[in-house]
Amino acid sequence: MFRIQNYINGEFRAPLSETYIDNYNPATGQVYSLIPDSDAADVELAVLAAKAAFPAWSNTSAEKRGKMLVKIANLIDQNLEKLAKAESIDNGKPISLARTVDIPRASSNLEFFGTAIQHFSSESHYMEGTAINYTLRRPYGIAGCISPWNLPLYLFTWKIAPALAAGNCVIAKPSEITPMTAYLLSELCQEAGLPAGVLNIVHGYGHKVGAAITENPNIPIISFTGGTKTGETIARVAAPMFKKLSLELGGKNPNIIFADCDLEKAIATSINSSFANQGQICLCGSRIFIERSIYEQFKEGFLAKVQDLKNGNPLDEKTKQGAVVSQAHMEKVLSYIQLAKEEGGRILAGGQQVKLDGENATGWFIQPTVIEGLAYNCRTNTEEIFGPVVTLTPFDTEEEVLEYANCTDYGLAATIWTENLTRAHRVAHQIKSGIIWVNCWLLRDLRTPFGGMKQSGVGREGGLEALRFFTEPQNVCVKL
Repeated sequence: MFRIQNYINGEFRAPLSETYIDNYNPATGQVYSLIPDSDAADVELAVLAAKAAFPAWSNTSAEKRGKMLVKIANLIDQNLEKLAKAESIDNGKPISLARTVDIPRASSNLEFFGTAIQHFSSESHYMEGTAINYTLRRPYGIAGCISPWNLPLYLFTWKIAPALAAGNCVIAKPSEITPMTAYLLSELCQEAGLPAGVLNIVHGYGHKVGAAITENPNIPIISFTGGTKTGETIARVAAPMFKKLSLELGGKNPNIIFADCDLEKAIATSINSSFANQGQICLCGSRIFIERSIYEQFKEGFLAKVQDLKNGNPLDEKTKQGAVVSQAHMEKVLSYIQLAKEEGGRILAGGQQVKLDGENATGWFIQPTVIEGLAYNCRTNTEEIFGPVVTLTPFDTEEEVLEYANCTDYGLAATIWTENLTRAHRVAHQIKSGIIWVNCWLLRDLRTPFGGMKQSGVGREGGLEALRFFTEPQNVCVKL
């Protein structure tokens, strides 16, 4: 059985406890590798390594740091197939998705921030005849980066790239559910010649490794992506320690379809925004609101395309719907489908666990599920399910759908479909979400700020926002 190792001070190390966690292949339901069951002692080793590496790394020129990140990005490109297969096996997602989205985006993250840091500038302010003020932006020291299981390498690099580019050393914790590509990245970092201690990857449970990172007084800045409840715990611990926090949390995103939309494009894109990665993307549009005059037409076209989404072996090139990430998560999603029935919902498609043949017979598959007939403010429509489940709800007026869209505690993303530009702007400005897509979905420019409102998070990632987050401003005033 293959054993993943921690990556500390440029070396691969077993956990000090010498104990391991089972790592499952979601498509088979079987253990296929082992993960270090690390704890605070392993995190402390990583802290010591990062502290030792920080002076040299922070004083390395932005150009050299940037070139190192680009070198790692190029190694990701060279290992695309290996990484895509590993991501598919570890996460349950179709290999075609991992190959075209997850792994290329991981490379792009490193390349983007590797080049962006070379153009990052700060401000100066001239006080006429009196003084010149200029702002320095200094790395914090050690950054704690905790990433989720749904887009493992994609979101792992989204955090570590700007932290490293800005001159910090990093202690990173990938999800214990999907650790494989983070481990493979550590091999590439070693191959690239990243200095020892600059990036340390400690595997294990959140309540052990994640908690140790949060509690450690030598880690002054933390970037976390994951569930809102975990974000609350991190904030509760970190706030009295005055740590800087970025929390990208849950979502329950509205997808609003107006009658004047391009219906064919709206249906085609809504299929993707509903069920990509089995609905396990925080940006998926899980609540679809359709103007009543086209409700039946949209429903008919949408359901026809849902019928074409068949679950299959994630390593099959033809598969568009893979497995959900774990048995526990499958049971959670199925419990919400049952809840929807109890709340008066009608299952229009799916709603069942899928049993495939052969080695996938014991995998964790759920049919893409479509539900109608629910109140806009019921639990199914307001709590994050994070699976292949969407609801359809008709609306009559713009005011009504805005009430529906804004009724949850979340505010991460929203999608609007309309050919009326004035309406698009007006509605976008009234939706309480950090990201609004008009006539598209998941069209991302890495220069733009990323994050949510309300319980969807605190702070912003992406572009210069990320480089500002991972640096501390210092004003210097020089009297003339």
